[in-house]
Amino acid sequence: MKKQSRKRKLKLKGRLCLGLIVLFLLGIRLEFSAASDSKIVEAARKEAQLMWYNTLVQPHAQEILNRFMKKYPFVRASFWRGSGIKVHARLTTEARAGRFEWDVVSLTDAESVLDLKGKGLITAYNSAERNMFSADLKDKEGYWTAFYALPSGLILNTRQVKVEEAPKSYEDLLHPRWKGGKISVDTEGYELLLGLTHAWGKEKAVTYLKRLAAQDPVPGRGNNARIELLAAGEFPLAIAYTHTAEAIKKKGSPIEWINLEPVVVKVDNIMLGSRAPHSNTGKLFIDFILSEEGQRLLQGLQRPTLRTGVEPNPPRLSKGYERVVLQPEHSVNVQENVRLYKQIFRLQ
Repeated sequence: MKKQSRKRKLKLKGRLCLGLIVLFLLGIRLEFSAASDSKIVEAARKEAQLMWYNTLVQPHAQEILNRFMKKYPFVRASFWRGSGIKVHARLTTEARAGRFEWDVVSLTDAESVLDLKGKGLITAYNSAERNMFSADLKDKEGYWTAFYALPSGLILNTRQVKVEEAPKSYEDLLHPRWKGGKISVDTEGYELLLGLTHAWGKEKAVTYLKRLAAQDPVPGRGNNARIELLAAGEFPLAIAYTHTAEAIKKKGSPIEWINLEPVVVKVDNIMLGSRAPHSNTGKLFIDFILSEEGQRLLQGLQRPTLRTGVEPNPPRLSKGYERVVLQPEHSVNVQENVRLYKQIFRLQ
């Protein structure tokens, strides 16, 4: 009995020592992290400025900067916004002229992200906050991180289609009931082809979309506009952004939405400029927007958050389903896919 008691005591002492060592090492790591953050903050204090190019709606971009400046009152932050095409064009035009006025850029267009990296206009910044984002939401080197999602799904007019009778899968959309102007598709929705190609392989994806096109869907441009038309009764179904549908639904429109798996998820990527005039402030801003505080702010703006532990409202906007995230690497042959998508849906 005494020997067993001694063994137990030795085991307990061993575990205690191991625990103290782990805590000591963790303390060193936390101290190092805090010191690194402190250096960035102090360097940003000297720069005192930030320029962010983005594609968000103006009120949301301003709200994000207002909160950032409240947290760091020594920073004077501003932004320039436009469509993805306009932001990309401005970046490349300024670079050719030798002008580098921006620190951070965020883009949903995967092709543009790949182009900026290829031209050396963005640089890696491996923010510690990236650890809270899954592998499919960031690149390994630290060039880009997705800070919110734009998931596509099936939107339905609940006055025309009961939720329990609505299609629940891509295959269900091919039922004869949905033939003849019953489904709205985006004239520029080639991301669907990209996503399904990545998930299923090109042959299966193209075959499926050809069968969908044979349903004689209604082509239209834009998510907001098409969902508003759906709510007005122009057609019962639409393939569109689910977070946009959720926002319109909350205003009282007779709509509901369903995740079709695999859900094709477009993302907004945030990146640091390689020639950023205020690079430390840029790093600080990236840390902020990826942090729990920044993600909760986006949550309040009805953006589908992606950080682990910060769920969107409702959570099913970005949780609980099989997904394929559209990454920059998927857009290598994007122009071929655009041409093919238009050909399939007879949009040329």
